[in-house]
Amino acid sequence: MAINSIFCKTRRNTSYLDESSLARGRGQHSKLRLGAQLGLAMCLALPMAGAVLAHGPAGHGQGGHGGHSAPKPATKTQTDWGIAGDAKNVSRTIRINMTDNMRFTPDTIAVTLGETIRFEVVNAGKVMHEMVIGTQKELDTHAEMMLKHPNMEHDEPYMAHVSPGASETLIWQFNRPGEFHFACLIAGHYQAGMKGRITVSKKGAAVQTPMLLASAPTAVASDAVTGDDWTQAEIRRVDVANKRMTLKHGEIKSLDMPPMTMVFYVDDAALLQGLKEGDSVRVRVRLEGKRYMVTAVSPL
Repeated sequence: MAINSIFCKTRRNTSYLDESSLARGRGQHSKLRLGAQLGLAMCLALPMAGAVLAHGPAGHGQGGHGGHSAPKPATKTQTDWGIAGDAKNVSRTIRINMTDNMRFTPDTIAVTLGETIRFEVVNAGKVMHEMVIGTQKELDTHAEMMLKHPNMEHDEPYMAHVSPGASETLIWQFNRPGEFHFACLIAGHYQAGMKGRITVSKKGAAVQTPMLLASAPTAVASDAVTGDDWTQAEIRRVDVANKRMTLKHGEIKSLDMPPMTMVFYVDDAALLQGLKEGDSVRVRVRLEGKRYMVTAVSPL
C-alpha cells in the first residue's frame, strides 16, 4: 500500500515536476518496489524453512521404519507395576529382541526397586510385535480383549509397538516391588508363549523363570462388532493431524470391552477441536471395518 500511495502521489504531482525530478521519483519507486518484493520473498521463505526443519522422517505406526525412534513424551500415571520414567534418570539400558518364533530375549529380567530402565525393543522378525509391561492379571485380560478386538490400538508409556526391522525405546521406572510380566499381546502371539518376567526387589537379585510353554493360537472371529452406546472417558492425547485420540474409557458394553486405554479415530477432525488432555467426556464408539471410531463427543 505504501508503494502504491507514493506512486499515485508521484502521478498527481507530475505537472509540477521537471524531468530530473520525475526520474528521481521513478528511481525511488523502483527501489521501494524491489524492497517490498524481497521482503515478501523472505516472509514466504521463513515459514517454509521452519517447516523443513521441524518435519522429521515420517514414521509408521508407533515405531517408525527401520531405525531407532525417539521416546515419546509419556503421561505419568502410577500403576501397580511402576510409572513412566524420565530419560535423565535412566540407570541402565536393556536390549529386548523379539522374533517370529514368538519369544523375547532375554525373557527374565531382575530390577532393583526404584530403578529407571531404558528398554531398547528390537523387532528382528518379519511381522509386527510389541512389548507390554503389566501384572499377570492385566496382561491376561488385555490379551483376551485382543482376541475379541484384534484391531484395537493402544498408546501407553509401558508399551512399545514395533514394526518389522525397527526398534522403539520404552523408559519405565519400577517403583513398586514384586513380580511383573511383559508380553506381546497381538492376537495369537501371547497364546503362543511370547511372554517374559520382571522381578523387582531391593537387592535386584535374579530369579529363575519357569519355562513358558507355547499354546495353540485361539481363532479370532472376523465379523465386525458395532457399538453405539455412550461411554465415559478421560482424554489422554489428541492428534488432530491424524484424526485420532487416546482415551482412558469405561466399559463399552455393546462391544464387550472392559475399561482400558486405547486409540480411537474420528471421521472429521472438527470433532477434536477444543478437546485437550485431561478432559472428561462422554463418547459414542463403534467399530467400522478395522478401526474403532468415535462418532460423538459430549463434555462432562
